[in-house]
Amino acid sequence: MKKIVLLFSLVLFAFTFSSCRKKGDTIANIYVKDETNLSVSGAMVILYGTNTGNTPQQVAVFDTLYTNSTGLASFNFNDIYQLGQAGVAVLDIKAQKLNKIGQGIIKIEAETVNEETVFIQP
Repeated sequence: MKKIVLLFSLVLFAFTFSSCRKKGDTIANIYVKDETNLSVSGAMVILYGTNTGNTPQQVAVFDTLYTNSTGLASFNFNDIYQLGQAGVAVLDIKAQKLNKIGQGIIKIEAETVNEETVFIQP
C-alpha cells in the first residue's frame, strides 16, 4: 500500500511541476519618419521576404499596414513563429506616403519586440 501511495505522490508531483512554456509575442514595430525627423502618420508600410537562393521566388511573408498618429506600424508574427524554431525572418521594409519613399531591413527575433526606423524622402 505504501508503494502505491508513494508512486501516486510521485506522479502527482511530476504533473504539478511540469508544464508547457507559453510562447511570447513576436512583434515588429516600424517607425516612419520624414527627412526632418518628424513622425509620419498614414504612411503605408510593407514588410516582405525576398528569396536569396536559386529556387523559384517564394515569398512566405508579405504584410501591409499604415502608420498611426505617432508614425508606428506594428506587425504581429505570432502565427509565423513556432516554439523551438531556430529563427523567424529577415524582412525588407518599404514605406511610402505620397511622393516620399524609404526602405530598410529588419531582423525578426523570436518572442521579442523588434524595432526599426525608416526615413522617407522625395
